[in-house]
Amino acid sequence: MITSEQLRAARALLQWEQKKLAAASKVSIATIKRLEPLSGPLRANQVTVEALRRALEIAGIEFIAENGGGPGVRLAKRIGSS
Repeated sequence: MITSEQLRAARALLQWEQKKLAAASKVSIATIKRLEPLSGPLRANQVTVEALRRALEIAGIEFIAENGGGPGVRLAKRIGSS
């Protein structure tokens, strides 16, 4: 499960505009604009959520599950980076 807060944070880490996420995920920019302002879990069909997740993970985002401190995102460590 991804929250709208994670979606916005992931875009910020990547310095992506909504247009870039739309292109990478093949999810319409209108859908992204509708989902981002809402609070909590994304209210979209599973295909849409998975497309957004996949595009962000390919770009280097790692989703952090709720573990008492709340869900989050971070940049995955790149192989060979110091």
